[in-house]
Amino acid sequence: MKGEIRGSFWLWVSFVTWVVLAGTAPAGAEVREANAGRGGETLDLNSLAAPGRITMVEFYSPYCPPCLSLAPLLEQLAARRSDLSIRKVNINRPEIKGIDWKSPLVRQYSIRSVPYFVIFDPKGKVAAHGKAATRQLEDWLTEARLLNMGEKGKK
Repeated sequence: MKGEIRGSFWLWVSFVTWVVLAGTAPAGAEVREANAGRGGETLDLNSLAAPGRITMVEFYSPYCPPCLSLAPLLEQLAARRSDLSIRKVNINRPEIKGIDWKSPLVRQYSIRSVPYFVIFDPKGKVAAHGKAATRQLEDWLTEARLLNMGEKGKK
């Protein structure tokens, strides 16, 4: 089903966020809203890459429970990895309540589920997107001890 989030990984993320990771990341964490005030509008994805750093772009909706649950984990991951910048891109236009599957941004990048990730290498080249980027995120969360290794891969 279009936009449907499946798998125990995202359920686990939700559980951990509520039970264990309710705190916030330190101020130095490199996580920022990439399209604040322009939610749902088209954008140049390549312009989000941080020179000299790995950049992970998360397409999300404020109406997506897994996206909201993942936010504290991303903050903590960024706080533990000085080589990582995280850019959050809101797919929703301001007037739309619920996940905005018809926004210009969703259409521009043919997004079919959220959260959706794109990873750039330090040179600004796309290194992974979609399922490959999600697997990379799982690896990073496991390495940072934010994801239980027994839960990894149970999608």
